[in-house]
Amino acid sequence: MRSAALLTAAAGTAAALLLSGCGSSEPAKPAADSKSQKITLTDANGAKVRLDRPATKVVGTEWNVVESLVTLGVDPVGVADVKGYTTWDKAAPLTNSPKDIGTRGEPSMDTIAGLTPDLIVATTDLSASAIKQMKKIAPVLQVTSADAADQIGQMTDTLDLIAKATGKEDAAKAAEKSYEAKVAEGKKALKDAGLDGASIAFADGYAASNQVSVRAYTSGSQVGAVNEDLGLKNAWKIKGDKDYGLATTDVEGLTGLGDKTQFAYIGNKSEGDVFTKDLAGNSVWKSLPFVKAGDVHRLPDGIWMFGGPKSMEQYIDALVGALTK
Repeated sequence: MRSAALLTAAAGTAAALLLSGCGSSEPAKPAADSKSQKITLTDANGAKVRLDRPATKVVGTEWNVVESLVTLGVDPVGVADVKGYTTWDKAAPLTNSPKDIGTRGEPSMDTIAGLTPDLIVATTDLSASAIKQMKKIAPVLQVTSADAADQIGQMTDTLDLIAKATGKEDAAKAAEKSYEAKVAEGKKALKDAGLDGASIAFADGYAASNQVSVRAYTSGSQVGAVNEDLGLKNAWKIKGDKDYGLATTDVEGLTGLGDKTQFAYIGNKSEGDVFTKDLAGNSVWKSLPFVKAGDVHRLPDGIWMFGGPKSMEQYIDALVGALTK
């Protein structure tokens, strides 16, 4: 059979050469240009999003989608709260100078329209009225903001969907592979340090009217999911919300954490540090076992706790470094 196939192929080649010599062969059809191929996507709300070609002029209304664009090698032309993004998300810095389109909750429609984008990427957190207005400007791709049932799966689904819209599927695969390698690396480092299965509570906090509120990142949070993938055990016993896996407590609520808990948090210079400032003289805070043991770890500024694979890689490096130093 193989001989017959080779003979058939040879005959075909000879025929092609003969036609070529007689000048009667037809010109080869050019390969389809991937940049001109039409794209149809289904977004988080089940809406069909149709593009004539992979999007290049893209506006991002939330920081996680902006990070996804930058990760994929797409410079967004418009970003909500540029200053906030550059402060909170250091893992995927902007490489261009996008137009600030306003706040994440209330982007400026006039500013977006002036950019003439070929795609606007938003999350399901944005109001239906805002989405309706934006659809009059350009196609809108909505991604799920968060999902406490599967934060890591949602993170990669968001990256993959934006990658399809921008023709950057290979970049998405590379980013996801890099993240998986970082998880494996971090998990091994913690195990080697005897911290496999260690209890951890991650939080942030803020003060208002002389009252400190602590935001707990439960196992349903994105950071909580990463911690568990690293082989750590979430110490929070309170239940988080169905989207972000977050819950709010006060300093007394910290007494429910285990005696051998590692406590990690992220602050921001512009907003202060409630754990070292506002709680410095608090008797309840000072009596906590992890405070007494020196197991309180402030991670570096600029790690966006709701970001994409790059932010989570940055988080893993910071957390593992803090726990194993």
